Amino acid sequence: MNSLLLALETSCDETAIAVLRGRELLASEVASQVEAHRPYGGVVPEVASRQHLWRAPRLLERAVAAAEISLGEVDAFAATSGPGLASSLMIGASLAKGLALGFGKPYLAINHLEGHLLSPFFPGEGEIFPNVSLIVSGGHTLLVAVDGVGAYQIIGRTVDDAAGEAFDKVGKMLGLGYPGGPEIERCAAQGDPARFALPRSMMNSGDSNFSFSGLKTAVRYLLPKTSGENRADLCASFQRAVVEVLVAKTIAAARAAKRALITVSGGVSCNWELRRQMSLGCERAGFELRFAAPALCTDNAAMIGFAAQLRLDRGESTPLTAEIDPNLALV
Repeated sequence: MNSLLLALETSCDETAIAVLRGRELLASEVASQVEAHRPYGGVVPEVASRQHLWRAPRLLERAVAAAEISLGEVDAFAATSGPGLASSLMIGASLAKGLALGFGKPYLAINHLEGHLLSPFFPGEGEIFPNVSLIVSGGHTLLVAVDGVGAYQIIGRTVDDAAGEAFDKVGKMLGLGYPGGPEIERCAAQGDPARFALPRSMMNSGDSNFSFSGLKTAVRYLLPKTSGENRADLCASFQRAVVEVLVAKTIAAARAAKRALITVSGGVSCNWELRRQMSLGCERAGFELRFAAPALCTDNAAMIGFAAQLRLDRGESTPLTAEIDPNLALV
């Protein structure tokens, strides 16, 4: 189907609006709030919601202009309904509902995690092949067995910190600034990943779960013994420890679930060391691999629009009375 759909994503600190006609992306606008939150070293919910309120109407104008459409032409409106920050989710969902009500069109509430989960298949024909998906971001580290749209089984998750959270916290410990993940990756490029022996937690736990809290603590204990001269080595060693666990446990999970395809999405999947090692690991183990495009890894509305299109094609819609859910589960 070639429905014209407008989607909003405001689950955390990115304001994003996208317009899709079927599987074709007509416009994708993202306004980052990094500079607004940098002085605090992390996302401040009140600041985030105020930024969304200010940015969303302006971004809507830009997206509609870029797509060369009018709002009256849109066939359906969608927004992220969770998980995320309640005050942020409310902005996007309220705007999408208002537009749906005003134009008499369907509304679709989309799970942010499903947006990430399906993003490796966008753009494309929309067919979702069975796979094991690694969703790895600042707030989530999940392994999901996927059979199709809406057919998901969580087979592994972090028992403490998410991988992206560990990156950000270690970056803060090292004084690298916010957000820590990209800063660690840049610093690690100049370092020796074998310099420090750091733990690979739960590598041999016999399940598909993850733990990164102990690794973060190990870095904290090493800090007094290191200097600025070997900070790059510490970053490289930390990054290698995270990546090795993610790659090994994902491949083991795919093997156990008897899936031939592995997909990877979420903000941490922008990390090029993860992409390199996952590609090498899948090639050696005989798995097909799909990453989400870099532009779809961090929070964006294109992935929300794609998930909404797949739902709309199945005849689904959401009542306008549906509430946001900051703790919304994937399944």
